[in-house]
Amino acid sequence: MRDCDDEGCAEYNELSRRHFITWSAGAALAATVFPPWLPKVVLAQSAVSSRDVIISIFMRGGADGLSLCAPFTDPNYYSSRPTIAIPRPDSTAANRGIALDNSFAFPQAMAPLVEPFTAGKLLVVHGTGSVDPSRSHFDAQRFIEVGKPRDPTLVTGWLGRHLASSTPVRTSAPLRALGIANGLPQTLIGAPKTLPIPVPSTFGLGGSAATRTERANWLKSDYGDTPDPVRSAAIDATATIDLLKLINFAGYTPANGAVYPAGSFAASLKSAAALIKADIGVEAIQVDIGGWDTHASQDPLGGVMQVLMTTFASSLSALYRDLIAGAQAQTVTVVALSEFGRNVRENGSKGTDHGRGNCMFVMGQGIAGGRVLTFNWPGLAKENLDSGQDLKVTIDHRDILAEVVKNRLGNSQTDFVFPSFVPTTRGVTK
Repeated sequence: MRDCDDEGCAEYNELSRRHFITWSAGAALAATVFPPWLPKVVLAQSAVSSRDVIISIFMRGGADGLSLCAPFTDPNYYSSRPTIAIPRPDSTAANRGIALDNSFAFPQAMAPLVEPFTAGKLLVVHGTGSVDPSRSHFDAQRFIEVGKPRDPTLVTGWLGRHLASSTPVRTSAPLRALGIANGLPQTLIGAPKTLPIPVPSTFGLGGSAATRTERANWLKSDYGDTPDPVRSAAIDATATIDLLKLINFAGYTPANGAVYPAGSFAASLKSAAALIKADIGVEAIQVDIGGWDTHASQDPLGGVMQVLMTTFASSLSALYRDLIAGAQAQTVTVVALSEFGRNVRENGSKGTDHGRGNCMFVMGQGIAGGRVLTFNWPGLAKENLDSGQDLKVTIDHRDILAEVVKNRLGNSQTDFVFPSFVPTTRGVTK
């Protein structure tokens, strides 16, 4: 079944355009002059907490989990993908896969993630995804982000509900969460003290620098007498501007020799690391990486997807070294997932169409990593595929997220975070 024509996915292009227009409206950016780097910004009324900060990464477009983590012992994988399969680790090919265990392998593009995997800090969950069979980008992304499929009355995001149902780690913090985007991602809708901040280093009031302080003071005084929640939102926003000015993002030096690659995704993760180390009370950060809708010329060995996987893996590897590895590791959990996987069979354009089962990634000091987690792995024989074409979903993605929320984020109200869902514990956390 083809979802889109050979030129790409019209729905994904429209969704991306719609997000751009929505996210662009009202964005306020300004250049900022920073003092010397402050490794920690101390706020009053601190709450003692061992909860992790969560970095949630959405791989938008439907990432091909069978390229990200290839089931190299299944002959059906190679017969279904004659030109785009990842070569077996025991082959003589220069771009052969990197064995993670006796069944699964990373492509060479994902090599930067071997380090956290081998260290036991990175878990790959395969055969996971939404239980809803939709292959629509719009629907599938929404179902993942709100945490429940097919419920039009649910408008808040799963991470937003987590924050709304948990006490702040730092009671005086004006900013508990942010989406590094031009508009608030659906995942964070409903979260208190949360803002979309596309570039944290330049967040502030636009317009003339000569009148910026005067205008900021006017906003504080003008909204000071308005009723809540408008008053609190305005005060928190202006306080966030002031707080972020204390962090020298431009002069930030990553730990353990970590080097973030070029590009917006890596820059977002580097900003996230600076925010977390500044200890200003941020509890959740949402970051997107798009481009995974590979209907044509996918080429995970030397083309479009190879470049994208290299960007993804090298950026996450830098974040691992900066935040998670070493004696000064932060209490951070990273989760990365996509709305659905791709067809097992490559199409006539040497790409793959919208599928079902996928893999997701969980990384952190408190994660039981160093393995590829599966459950009743069905294999890729046609008779075992969903609709005869896709890897089946055998692990609900909410099982993974709910365990992270409960055991790493310290929130036992998983029935509120994921309504009408009873999670199965999968042993994701230590």
